[in-house]
Amino acid sequence: TTLFRSVINIVDEIYFTNSCGYFILCLQRLLRGLSLPYFLFSENGKSTFKSGHPARIIFKARKELNMQKDYETFVEKLEIGIYEATGIPRENISFEKEGGRFAPVGDRLLVKFAEHDDAWEVCGLYTQELFKSYQNGSPFEEIIKEITDDLNRIKKADIYEKTRVIRDYEKTKPRLFIRLLNADKYSADLQDAVYKTLGDIALVLYMKVTEYEGCVTSTKIRQGMLEQWGKECDEVFQEAILNTYFMSPPRIYRWEQMIFNPEYEGESFMNLGDKCELKKDAMGNCLSTTKKTNGAVAVFLPGVAEQLAYMLDSDFYMVFTSVHEVMIHNDKFVEPEDLQCVLRDTIREATPKEDYLTSRIYQYNRETHKFICVTPLEKDEK
Repeated sequence: TTLFRSVINIVDEIYFTNSCGYFILCLQRLLRGLSLPYFLFSENGKSTFKSGHPARIIFKARKELNMQKDYETFVEKLEIGIYEATGIPRENISFEKEGGRFAPVGDRLLVKFAEHDDAWEVCGLYTQELFKSYQNGSPFEEIIKEITDDLNRIKKADIYEKTRVIRDYEKTKPRLFIRLLNADKYSADLQDAVYKTLGDIALVLYMKVTEYEGCVTSTKIRQGMLEQWGKECDEVFQEAILNTYFMSPPRIYRWEQMIFNPEYEGESFMNLGDKCELKKDAMGNCLSTTKKTNGAVAVFLPGVAEQLAYMLDSDFYMVFTSVHEVMIHNDKFVEPEDLQCVLRDTIREATPKEDYLTSRIYQYNRETHKFICVTPLEKDEK
């Protein structure tokens, strides 16, 4: 289990939909913790119990079937509960299974709560997470109340009006930032987005819309906006990557400090006078940002990789345990194949599905100043 769990978002995304599909708003809570550094998981600590007996397989299948029926009943009850609590018509509440455009990493209940001349405002609720919370003892009435509270908060944020500045590049420029997504898992949603890829990692261009009660609301920038601005992708990306640095500067986190010191905010290492020292052995270093949420982008921020290589006096491997952090390893003391095996276990044991970034290992070369992917896709990814 992890010591630093991601906060389960009852309302995780907001979508604006229109004929051009320009506005897809994503709500991410800032107060997310980091995953437990993956090197604490060992093969010796894992059960070797086999569960292949036919009787066990049949029992498991029956159990899963009953669970599915309970889940479907819960989702239907959720639709009715939202309708009764908010008055939102049932036809404006629809279920989308994982794999759909608006549900790339989990089943969602899409709640259209506001209509405009050119767009709908839609909240996406993670139904599997809600169901898990319900199974763990959360009263259904409390779940409905949290959903309605979030809907009211979003309405008060007046997000739609604040996104209209997106048409003005000079007003939008200081709000641009970069976020990492898995390019394959989000391929449908990235079709008309502005992004660059490195292996299976997509560096995606977003605009920060607003901050409200500890939450950041943002929207992907679509290709049509670049045309409207009359700007080239590279120019806009340079602005966004610099903004990202100042919005949430990079930090090194030591797992022992995160465990024993709740006030620990990481260590600065980019400024003259910083006293941060990196571990040069196989254990590695946890890199994120001051906000931690979506902090794995830190390694791609201006000057960060160069500084890490200088401090390590070496090229280094990058192990993306989630979208929130990346482990940095001196490449003189560890092999990428070993790192990939440990990463596989970490993803299975500790990384929430919605936080997954990649199961591949990347390397930074300090002579060429380039990032490269050094391991192949896992078998279950092909």
